[in-house]
Formats: sequence, structure tokens, C-alpha cells
Amino acid sequence: MLKSKTFLKKTRAGGVMKIVREHYLRDDIGCGAPGCAACGGAHEGPALEPQPQDPASSLCPQPHYLLPDTNVLLHQIDVLEDPAIRNVIVLQTVLQEVRNRSAPVYKRIRDVTNNQEKHFYTFTNEHHRETYVEQEQGENANDRNDRAIRVAAKWYNEHLKKMSADNHLQVIFITNDRKNKEKAVEEGIPAFTCEEYVKSLTANPELIDRLACLSEEVNEIESGKIIFSEHLPLSKLQQGIKSGTYLQGTFRASRENYLEATVWIHGDNEENKEIILQGLKHLNRAVHEDIVAVELLPRSQWVAPSSVVLQDEGQNEEDVEKEEERERMLKTAVSEKMLKPTGRVVGIIKRNWRPYCGMLSKSDIKESRRHLFTPADKRIPRIRIETRQASTLEGRRIIVAIDGWPRNSRYPNGHFVRNLGDVGEKETETEVLLLEHDVPHKPFSQAVLSFLPKMPWSITEKDMKNREDLRHLCICSVDPPGCTDIDDALHCRELKNGNLEVGVHIADVSHFIRPGNALDQESARRGTTVYLCEKRIDMVPELLSSNLCSLKCDVDRLAFSCIWEMNHNAEILKTKFTKSVINSKASLTYAEAQLRIDSANRNDDITTSLRGLNKLAKILKKRRIEKGALTLSSPEVRFHMDSETHDPIDLQAKELRETNSMVEEFMLLANISVAKKIHEEFSEHALLRKHPAPPPSNYEILVKAARSRNLEIKTDTAKSLAESLDRAESPTFPYLNTLLRILATRCMMQAVYFCSGMDNDFHHYGLASPIYTHFTSPIRRYADVIVHRLLAVAVGADCTYPELTDKHKLADICKNLNFRHKMAQYAQRASVAFHTQLFFKSRGIVSEEAYILFVRKNAIVVLIPKYGLEGTVFFEEKDKPNPRLIYDDEIPSLKIEDTVFHVFDKVKVKIMLDSSNLQHQKIRMSLVEPQIPGISIPTDTSNTDLNGPEKKKIKLGK
Repeated sequence: MLKSKTFLKKTRAGGVMKIVREHYLRDDIGCGAPGCAACGGAHEGPALEPQPQDPASSLCPQPHYLLPDTNVLLHQIDVLEDPAIRNVIVLQTVLQEVRNRSAPVYKRIRDVTNNQEKHFYTFTNEHHRETYVEQEQGENANDRNDRAIRVAAKWYNEHLKKMSADNHLQVIFITNDRKNKEKAVEEGIPAFTCEEYVKSLTANPELIDRLACLSEEVNEIESGKIIFSEHLPLSKLQQGIKSGTYLQGTFRASRENYLEATVWIHGDNEENKEIILQGLKHLNRAVHEDIVAVELLPRSQWVAPSSVVLQDEGQNEEDVEKEEERERMLKTAVSEKMLKPTGRVVGIIKRNWRPYCGMLSKSDIKESRRHLFTPADKRIPRIRIETRQASTLEGRRIIVAIDGWPRNSRYPNGHFVRNLGDVGEKETETEVLLLEHDVPHKPFSQAVLSFLPKMPWSITEKDMKNREDLRHLCICSVDPPGCTDIDDALHCRELKNGNLEVGVHIADVSHFIRPGNALDQESARRGTTVYLCEKRIDMVPELLSSNLCSLKCDVDRLAFSCIWEMNHNAEILKTKFTKSVINSKASLTYAEAQLRIDSANRNDDITTSLRGLNKLAKILKKRRIEKGALTLSSPEVRFHMDSETHDPIDLQAKELRETNSMVEEFMLLANISVAKKIHEEFSEHALLRKHPAPPPSNYEILVKAARSRNLEIKTDTAKSLAESLDRAESPTFPYLNTLLRILATRCMMQAVYFCSGMDNDFHHYGLASPIYTHFTSPIRRYADVIVHRLLAVAVGADCTYPELTDKHKLADICKNLNFRHKMAQYAQRASVAFHTQLFFKSRGIVSEEAYILFVRKNAIVVLIPKYGLEGTVFFEEKDKPNPRLIYDDEIPSLKIEDTVFHVFDKVKVKIMLDSSNLQHQKIRMSLVEPQIPGISIPTDTSNTDLNGPEKKKIKLGK
């Protein structure tokens, strides 16, 4: 049956266009209930159960299916995802509305409907002859959709009665809309609110905790005192932003001070790029990463960033007077030039809430159901939740979602989502750090895995099209020990004309990941492989990362090769890019490759190739450094794990060999060669990587630190910085140069991906290269996959597709890649920090030599070379008399009593694990030497109770 609508539309040119919309209605759409004679099994895919074995409901004891409306799906998705809730009918009307209103919820509901065990059935009611409804005159779209949902619910109940005479199956309509529920009951449809239904499931009381708390009136604090000013409606905010009255930006809460935040203003306006907010009322219920509208305060009310460290540890909601007292503490006397543009939040443009990991702070009131949840991320406010399982959840990591933040509540309201496990357990803490850094880590879905090649896989004639056969070459790979995702392999051989042929062969991942399919979309979303201390979160499924794309030895593999003809002085004479087939002759570790190069009695083809590569790499590196490339340093650590418990038993700084540098040189050269090629071909849409030069102010700390040692560091160009770092040697203090390079690393900007058509500064400061990209690691970086596709089109080895030549789409990809890359780095650091804590937990208290990296007003930041570990030694502690501290920012130095500390001074510190705050366990360091009475700790005893309750609320900060 065909329904059609015809309407006329006026075109820009002034003509009239007739538009006909056709809507097909069908009789053959199944209801999803197995054994339904009327439908005759017309449905496909996941279906409902014939006799739902759902948890018993005191409201509807007979077997039933659930049919939720749009708002239930949008707001109660945590309940619907629970294993206890099954046999749910999701209407097409509801699914379309959810898709338009929330992409994340839409994705979650699609995942649930694809899960066979949940028995969720999508019913196409908009195309079913008996459930389709036309919009009536004077009826708005929302009311029409509500009516369509009720019509479908009524149809279902009548339809199921036809299945058999003794069939008592019902369809229960779940809605939180009072009017819609009343109309449904009038029409004879069994209807309940989500809360009524969940509370009726007596066997599953834990489900009540997962209910989103939506009605703000119910949760008003008894006093009802208004704390915050009202948020302006979106229409007023948009007018204000347009007229310049308000500014739009991203709200960034402070980790150190819960009463302070900054808003990064969107747009190119250089003035007022960053606005400071201070005090609860000015923060006005904004949460970290929200998009907000701010009003700039008059200059007389501007403030300076506070140097006080404030943690929110109050239990009482009505301590607002105490907050005001704390806010006065922030306003210390400062010079005029330190004042920054200051503002207040007038409204929220977009909430960017996510589920938060953390711990329950159980209420002091016995039998109370209302408790505060403290997120692991210090930038997130505490959240008030209702739960009946507080005693079970104490001492565990849990996930909580925010539902809303009423004006009269000191904290936002939320609901419990799920329990992750005991605090301090390796699996739990790994899950927490992955969730907190937004690392996608769920197993790959069936939809993604369906695009993998079928096993057993072999290279076919079709694969050989546009490909060179290089299996005869003596190619080998050099990687860290235990590496299974081998991206790159190398070869070097002498040509008949006396020149050298050098090849970098990279796994041809883009052959397996085709543009736009589910595998490509998931890889693009993940953006990068994340390496934790004993876990790898792959960007692509394991079949590719550790098998078909990994350039293992003695197997044929598809590659993308970059081959140069060079003279013996490492000058490039010719460059060729080609897709290829290779067969690696050896998979070596850096140590094994080094042994071959150094061994006088090894002269086989692989060793000769490695020696040739090593010789050229040294020349390339020397040339690069002459151009001004920086050789910086960062203390990296490697854990040695116990083979049974997988706990760290040893911790040491990573050792770098000549072969590390050899591989790095050729990877850099390949990346630069490819960057030039793709930019030549696609000047507007090449994906490149740049490293901006740091502003001079970034170097102040390095210059001052060097000056305190009578050394001069020049920072006007990368070359002068590199040269002055090379000259900064001290015969009596050999480690000084490494410390200076570590400090120089801290002065650098972040390198980022960008689209060549959207930027004109391509320079890579650290590598002193005018152009750069990433080509050499497509198994673990999605940027390289895009670069492979661009290069393949450039050399005629593959065809293009629309998104590849759309610079706006490419810019969006770069934005996600930069975010994922940054989050992966933070997750890796968090993993190292956690494993370091485990190491010191088993070690007890350790004393080690350390060097001062920074001096602060009340602390020194030290680096322990043996462990590559950094930490802070505080000199002010609560309940202890404060020592006499004199801080000099110019030198920089810190005088404690009569002892002066400078950057790079050698000290001895005691390292121990402080478990007094379960949520934020940390490595605590105390001074042992030099001896300062009342400050230093004797080496043999520890005078600190590290497991007592954490009382520290306010400490003067950096």
C-alpha cells in the first residue's frame, strides 16, 4: 500500500517545484514473537522470547514484553542495559527520535538490540499498515509520535491475543510522561512509569540504584535555599553570543582547586582567549568539558590565578558559608599585571557529561540512602546518589552518571551505573584508567570482525596487482623484545653501480581496512593502540595486528615500501614508493641486532645489511643534528614482572642502544619522504604532523636552571638550543646534561596532526624538518592508514574516495587523532604510576639518591634516576610547625631554615606508598639528606603514619 504526500516549494530562482513524498505500508512486518501464526515468522534477526522468563514483577505477574517511549530510552539506558531487563520492543518511531537527540545513546541501544541474549526487537511501526498514523491537523510532531507509540502498544496487545486462546502475554507500555500514561490507561493499555516498574521487580532491588533521577523537585534539599543563579535559555545565550555580550567556550575545571576554573574561548579572538572563574556562584554548576556561555566581569572584579591547593572534602551540603570563607582565601593581594580576565557562567550550551569512575563516600547518617560519590578525576564535582547497597560498595570502584544539577543543591544528582571491583586490584584499576582516559577498549563487535579476511589467508593473484615482488630481498625487522605487532622492516644492499639501495617496508594495513566499513570506522574511532604496562589495547583486531599485518619472519606479507638509492654519504639519489610483497628473513630485538653488528665473526647477508644501515644511520643523524634537530631525554622505565603473579618485581630505566637510533633514523627519513610526496600530489588535503616552536616564556625555567650552574642555554632557534645543550657539560657532574635535556623536554609544545589545506605552518621544530608525517606504524596509528591511502593514490596503487579529498572531514579526523593520542599518553603514564605504586607497596620504604628538577614555594620536585621516577617532597605538613621558607623565583631557589636548594642539587629521599586516601594512593617522598632538623627523616625509621585517615584539606601549592 502506498501513501503519498504532495506539496509545492518555491525555489531560490523564483520557480515552483512540486515534491511528492511516497511512504510504503506493508502487511508482512513481523511482531517479533516466535510462534506467532499471524506473522508467520516474517521477522528477521534477534527476536523476543516465546515465553519471557523475566524477573517477577509485583505489578504485572503474567509474562510480558516491555515497550518504552523515547524519554525512557534516552534517560534510563543504564536500566535497559542491565542483564535483568530483557524482551523489549523498540519502535522505529522511538529509535528515530533517539537518533536525532543523542548519538551516544543511539549507539548503545543499537548494541543492545544486536545482543542476542537480551531479546530486544526493533519493530518497524512506521511502515506497518495497522500501526502507521498520520499527523492530524493542529497536532505537533511530539504529540503525533506519542500517539503512534500508543497505537503500536495497543495493536501489540490485541495481536498477541490471537496467538492462542490460553495465551496471557501482555505488552507493558513504559513512559515517564504523566499525560501519555493517562491516555494509555484510558485506551486500555497497561502502562507504568519506569520507576514504578523497576520498583516492582522485587528480585532485583539493585536496579533501583540505576534509575536516573530526573524530577528535581523530589530531590530538593529540605532547606530549599537557592545557591546558584538560573541558567539562561539557549535562545538568549545565542543572542548574547551573537551580540558579543557573552562568550562561548569550553569549561576546564582545576585539578588543584575546586573553586577555580578556566574557560577557553572558541574563535580566533586573541584577546580574552582564556577567562578565569572563581567561586561556586561564578562556576554556576558547570562541569569539566561542558560548553558554556560566560559573561566577562568588569575590570575591577578581575582576579589572579590562585596558588592555593583546595580539595573539596566536606560532607555537609549546607556548608555554603564555609565555601564563602574559602573563596575569600583565594583573593590574595597581587600586582595589577597578574590579574586575568575574569567571568561567570550564565548558561550551559552543551553538557559533555560522561559516566565517572570513583568511590562512594558513605553518609555518616545510619541507614541513609543518600550518599556522596567522589570521582577519581579531581576536576569533577562530587555527585549525590541514592543507593541501598552502600555497605557493599564501600571500598570499591564504581561508575556513576550525572542526571542533573538543581539550583538549590551544592552537588549534582546522579545514579549508580555499575560496580567495577575492589580498589587497588590490578584489573579494576586498569579498567578505571581506561574509562577515565576515554580509551575505547571493549572487544571488537561482530560487525567489525565480519570485515576481516577469512582464514586460512594467502596472497592471491588479485593481491599482486600493482605490487612488486620483493621476497628475494634480505629484509629484517628490529623491535623491542616481545613485540608481536611488527609494523616495519628494513634492508640495505649494494647495487652494481656502487651505490646502496635502502628500503623501509611498512605493513600494508590499508589493504585490509577498506574505507568506510565498520572495521575502518572502529579503527578511526580508536585512533591509536594504547600500550599499558602489561596490556595492549589494539587499534585493529588481533588477527591483523599480530598476524596478517605483522611483518614476522619467514612468511609472505603485504607491504608498502619506500626504497631509496643512496651514495655512501647517505645522500638520496632516487626515491621510489611501491606496494610490495616481502618475506622477512629475521625478526630481531634491538639487543640481537646490536650483537650481530658488533660481532667480528658474523658476515652473513642479514648482518651485512644491518651494518650498512647502521653506518648510513649515523651519517643521517649527524646531518639532522647539524640542521638543528633536538636530542631530548625523558626518563622511561621498564617493569620486570613476576611470571606467576604478574606483579612488578623490579623497576629500571630503559636502556637505549645504537640499533634503536638506527631504526629511528630510517623511520624519520621514510616519514619525511612520504610527507613531501603526498603534499606534492595533494597540496590541500595531505595529513601531516607538525611540532610548533615553543614561545620564549616556556624556556625561562631551563635558562634559569642552567644559569644557576654557570651554563648558558640559547633558545632563539632549535639549532642554538641543540648546540648549547651539547656544550652544557660538567666534568664533575656527568648526569647534568641528561637533567637539562629532561627539563628541555618539559618546555616543548605538543606535536599535532593537521590537514595541509587548513594550516600554513608545517614545520616540525623537534626534528628541524620543514615537513613531516606518520607513515611507518599503520598497525598502531590510524593517521598512518590515511597517509598510506593518500600515498597509494599518488603512486597509482589504489583508488581514491570522497572523504579522502575533503579537507574538512580530514580536519575532523585529525582532531579525534590528536585527542586519542593525548589520552593514550596520559593512560600510559597512569599505568606506569599504578605499577610503580605496586612495586613500592611490595618493597616497603626505600631510600635513594635524587636530583632536584624544580623548586616550588613549599616543595621540591625530584627525579630518581635509578627508577626514572619523579615525585614531590613537601615541606609543610598539617599538624606540624611550618619551617621558615624563603622562595626565590629568579635563581630559582628555596631556602629552608638555613639550607638552600637549587635546581639539579643532589639529595637523598625516602620513598614510600601513602595509602591514607584509598582513592588517590600516591608515592610519598621525604627528605633524608641534607639533614635539616625537624624536616629530614632519619634513614632507619619512618615517623609518619601512612595509613591513618587523610586530614589534609588545604595546603599551600605551587
